[in-house]
Amino acid sequence: VCERSTMVQVVHIRIAEPIVCNGGAGGVGGCGAKNTQKIIHNMSVYCDKQVIKLQETQETIPDGETPQSVSLLSYDELVDVGKPGDRVEITGIFKANPLRASVFQRSLRSIYKTYVDVIHIRISDKNRLGAEDDQNSENSSVLSSATNNENYEALSKEEEDELISLSRSPDIYDKLTKAIAPSIWELEDIKKGILCQLFGGTHKSFSNGTRLRGEINILLCGDPGTSKSQLLSYVHKIAPRGLYTSGRGSSAVGLTAYIARDPDTREAVLESGALVLSDRGICCIDEFDKMSDETRSILHEAMEQQTVSVAKAGIIASLNARTSILASANPLHSRYDPSLSVVENIQLPPTLLSRFDLIYLVLDKANETTDRNLARHLVALYWEQPASSPDLIPVSTLSRYISYAKKHINPEITEEAGNHLVKGYIDMRALGGGKKTITATPRQLESLVRISEAHARMRFSTKVEPLDVSEAIRLVRVAIQQVAIDPRTGTVDMDLITTGRSASDRFHITELAESIFKHISQNPIINTVGALHDTQQFRESTANDLKSALEKLRTENRITW
Repeated sequence: VCERSTMVQVVHIRIAEPIVCNGGAGGVGGCGAKNTQKIIHNMSVYCDKQVIKLQETQETIPDGETPQSVSLLSYDELVDVGKPGDRVEITGIFKANPLRASVFQRSLRSIYKTYVDVIHIRISDKNRLGAEDDQNSENSSVLSSATNNENYEALSKEEEDELISLSRSPDIYDKLTKAIAPSIWELEDIKKGILCQLFGGTHKSFSNGTRLRGEINILLCGDPGTSKSQLLSYVHKIAPRGLYTSGRGSSAVGLTAYIARDPDTREAVLESGALVLSDRGICCIDEFDKMSDETRSILHEAMEQQTVSVAKAGIIASLNARTSILASANPLHSRYDPSLSVVENIQLPPTLLSRFDLIYLVLDKANETTDRNLARHLVALYWEQPASSPDLIPVSTLSRYISYAKKHINPEITEEAGNHLVKGYIDMRALGGGKKTITATPRQLESLVRISEAHARMRFSTKVEPLDVSEAIRLVRVAIQQVAIDPRTGTVDMDLITTGRSASDRFHITELAESIFKHISQNPIINTVGALHDTQQFRESTANDLKSALEKLRTENRITW
């Protein structure tokens, strides 16, 4: 044996192993020995390979059928071009590979394994946002390779000039607001909040490893038939890699990740859920109140740390879930009760509610003028040629505008805007009028920063100015005054959202507990409920208040049962 080596090219995923030693590429000097050569793996040159699963879009699924999927194989520079959730057009060669009936037999199955050998990938949906935040992709080689790829078609000089001239309009904020779900009547403040969510704030990373999120989370809560689901559907259509899911049909593993068996290697692999697939996008969750407690507990980490930790089947991983969450929920008895707090109406844990930057109440109030205008607007939607405003920004232009802003505009807070933020936060804290009532928390201050940056992005401004801070304070105040009003006192109390119980409720329960303990101490044999029946604390109390007061006394070891 001459111990010479031979270079062989891979053709159609098959390695043509030489049968006779011919002495290398020239074919000179070989010993001519047969079946004496084998593959040397550590001297081989490998290329990147990716297996992609392509699924039918919702619009192309035939009636009554489930979406079909096909496997794609991409190599080298085509790896990681398409991200999960992208709508793509694939150019490739449809191929079929035979499969052995058994590992120990050479006979083949009658059914072949089919796949598409990818030649080109093109992002097809122009109405969806395609660009990423430029700051986010600086340290990610995979993300930058996809973002800078030719498939994300760069704007021409004329289109860029058009967007810049549009940003200089004095009423650009109102124009962008009108372009969000134009078929839905009014709800201006909610549309402005969703617009801020689409633009988003800037991500910040510090040298000590601290990261501050720029995503804005919004919760819509209100009566049925108030266009909550329509708003979610519209955002889902234009959001980048946005996924739409329902609370009733979602599980904990469906939102995070689940274990599946690889069809080829039969090894356990981690499949991403809705939150992970919505990375850098918006996850729309309808019927948020119908979720189980186990499923909702998953969102705590994703909404604040922007990650999802998984430890299953020997796989321990922390997956990125840098997604904004737009959720809608219905009240407990299908109709919002103003005499109860928002926590009592929608039955969500306060720890989860406090992670939403903006919480809006969408109430159906009877008003003759409002009802007439709404009815005219709805009837006009069914006309053959509904009237459209010439100043309305098209969806494609809106998507390009938001994509350009997220990729090129990273506003920074000026000293004047910073002072305005501090003053606005202190003013919000002073709304309670006392030390016992908290009307704003540091999370509201972080929300003000993110919304201010998003508002500056709308104007293509690299600096956050006081007018951006003023609008952010107004949006947060509108949301707080809707959901954080204490029904007992009529004042703003953030404890309703952060702890689920207002300061006045805690004070009332403390007084009730002291009254109960006083009557028990003085008359241990007399019926305490009957003795308390004529007191003011008892008349203003509910069964839950009485139960909480007794639980408080038992916790303090003052009574036992």
